[in-house]
Amino acid sequence: MAEGLASEGPETRDLSPGETNGPPKPPLRVVFMGTPDFAALILRRLLDWPGADVSCVYTQPDRPSGRSKTPKPSPVKLAALEHGLEVRQPLNFKDPAEVAALRELEADVLVVAAYGLILPQAVLDTARLMPINVHASLLPRWRGAAPIQRALQAGDQATGVTIMRMVLGLDAGPILLQRALRIADSDHAGALHDELAELGAEALIEALTRLPHGRLLNMPQDEARVTYAPKLAKDEGRLDWSREAADLHNHIRAMHPWPGASFDWTTPNGKVLTLNIEPGQVGGDLPAGATPGAILGLVATEQGNMLAIAAQDKAYLTPRVTPQGKKSQDATAFACGYLKPVGPG
Repeated sequence: MAEGLASEGPETRDLSPGETNGPPKPPLRVVFMGTPDFAALILRRLLDWPGADVSCVYTQPDRPSGRSKTPKPSPVKLAALEHGLEVRQPLNFKDPAEVAALRELEADVLVVAAYGLILPQAVLDTARLMPINVHASLLPRWRGAAPIQRALQAGDQATGVTIMRMVLGLDAGPILLQRALRIADSDHAGALHDELAELGAEALIEALTRLPHGRLLNMPQDEARVTYAPKLAKDEGRLDWSREAADLHNHIRAMHPWPGASFDWTTPNGKVLTLNIEPGQVGGDLPAGATPGAILGLVATEQGNMLAIAAQDKAYLTPRVTPQGKKSQDATAFACGYLKPVGPG
């Protein structure tokens, strides 16, 4: 689990005694734009806050899902419908009529979280006060679609959320507020996603509380420090065991739960099997003659038995394995089912 960390980036100053720190009165009129689970959690928290009146929710169109290709609503759409909110799902805003319909909502603030579109200036201009974005990194590091996974993959020691004023461009607006988290060695993308969504909701509410009083930063991003976080591809989960174990650990936890970390392994009876493994930890030195990608057997750890796999320099220990076409199983069950005994113990 990620640990709290004082941000090295910009933060707003604390409110002085006597300053207003409650929700705005009357509530801010908000139009919310988002699509995945990250945005849905933020929307739910925003709906529980008395300082915002969410008048309408925008999300991506329903997408075909599964073998049947049945259109599936986004998590944000489901959350909005649960609360009886109007939901709009334009493919884009190239039609002036879509922009006009948005403008008619007369939003004080446009709140955007992982919507999936770069919004045109005409859309950003519909907000009376400003358009605000919740982004899951400490900008200017990791602009783009997969900031959580890229931070883990790079071995970053910290990440966080940025509340920024939106401008035309990819995550390029001035920073209004930041909150940081230390990344623990055991963190993976799924767990960090949930923590950052919670932190993002808290930071957003703080920013909206401060906004009417002019108590937010408006600091331009340092373009010299910009890095980008491109969208994940399904084949990025393939593992190259010729890499060092520490690098593989960062890669495996970045790919969990999607697309998952996998590799092809030849079973003792000569069958090639694709295995998906879960994040674990770097183990000890390799036995003589171990080749990268070889499964070495079980290792007892404080967390229980783990399966040891040879990397370039050390063993990598994983607690769970999913063989192709099978259910996930713990390391002991996998060893019993797939590994031949090599001697006592």
